[in-house]
Amino acid sequence: MVSELRFVDLDVVNKKRLKDLLNKKNIRTHLMGHDEFTDSSLQEWIDGKQQVNAQPGCRVQAVLVEGQLAGWCGIQLENGNPEIAIVIDQKFWGLGRRIFEQLMNWAEEFKHEFVFIHFLETRPEYRFLKKISESVYETTLYNHKFMTYKIPVKR
Repeated sequence: MVSELRFVDLDVVNKKRLKDLLNKKNIRTHLMGHDEFTDSSLQEWIDGKQQVNAQPGCRVQAVLVEGQLAGWCGIQLENGNPEIAIVIDQKFWGLGRRIFEQLMNWAEEFKHEFVFIHFLETRPEYRFLKKISESVYETTLYNHKFMTYKIPVKR
């Protein structure tokens, strides 16, 4: 059965559900370390993502599955390059590829030549991403090591 996926602005989702989701241990494990979100820091984070959303070539959205908040995703600039981010609750990990495909559609819409995905070194190698990447290499961002996938955008 195919689940309905919807992408909506972060400022329209239930803030308590978003905060609870972003503070889950299984989500925080694969992200750069930071304090747990409070109501105030969550609103600052949402405001920052809304500013990113307003930039040309960028889009940051909440992901809803059958109307339930599953996480967030987006194309945002990192060092001037379009970076894909997908942060979803573990129970929705099986939908990651569909979310990725939507992000690649957005990248094509924005006429990006490449997109980059940065995974913390704690993450395993992804054969699917390695297969479609032009290159895969180690990078350091914000004093953390990442495996970076440089993926061409098909047009």
